[in-house]
Amino acid sequence: MCTRFVYRGDDMITGFNFDIDLAVWNHKVIKGKDRFYIGILRPDGVRHSYHGVNRNGNVGTLLYVHGNSEGVYQDSKCCITIADLTEQFIQAKISFNDALQIVQERKIVYAPDATMQAMLSDQEGRTLIIEPGIGWREDDGRYSLITNYSVLAPESTRPFLMPGDDRYETAAKLLNTYGKHFTVTDAFSVLRAVRQEGIWATRVSFVYSAKEHAVYYVENNHFSQIERYKF
Repeated sequence: MCTRFVYRGDDMITGFNFDIDLAVWNHKVIKGKDRFYIGILRPDGVRHSYHGVNRNGNVGTLLYVHGNSEGVYQDSKCCITIADLTEQFIQAKISFNDALQIVQERKIVYAPDATMQAMLSDQEGRTLIIEPGIGWREDDGRYSLITNYSVLAPESTRPFLMPGDDRYETAAKLLNTYGKHFTVTDAFSVLRAVRQEGIWATRVSFVYSAKEHAVYYVENNHFSQIERYKF
């Protein structure tokens, strides 16, 4: 369970709620010279950067989604996993234009052990929504928003909608109330409104301000204890 948005106002601001079951995922906030990311410990012993921000303004996040057969993992040179694509973007191994070319030329598939979709955005607010097996969209408008259900083919994941899960609708309603001026504080207000509790609680919330070139973050829903990390 996660929520991600990009808001294109007088500042380009992106927000992300990272909601996980601690019994399944081991995570750690990592602040490097070139990257701020939520390091996910994988079987290879590496804390992978599947959710994070690069100093160049690349922001990538993966969100769990119920899989479809068209996106199933394939070990083929013509395919790339959504996890690899997202991590390469966060690591600045590829640019936004590179990512755009990849989704046009190669088949995007799930990782071998997880079905995920992604949102990638750059310093200017250019945004890609990528859903393996369904497709991709270069987004524009005042804001972009995604949770754990398809936005490109909503009917495909509607049967899996959890009772009471109105995160997308709540976030969209709030984002629609803002005009050109949208601040870090506003972003946290949205993230707080859609925070999760319980087993799949929100473990990390972060907001990136392109104008400030900085990441603000809180852990475990402690929204009164906001930390700032500037590149």
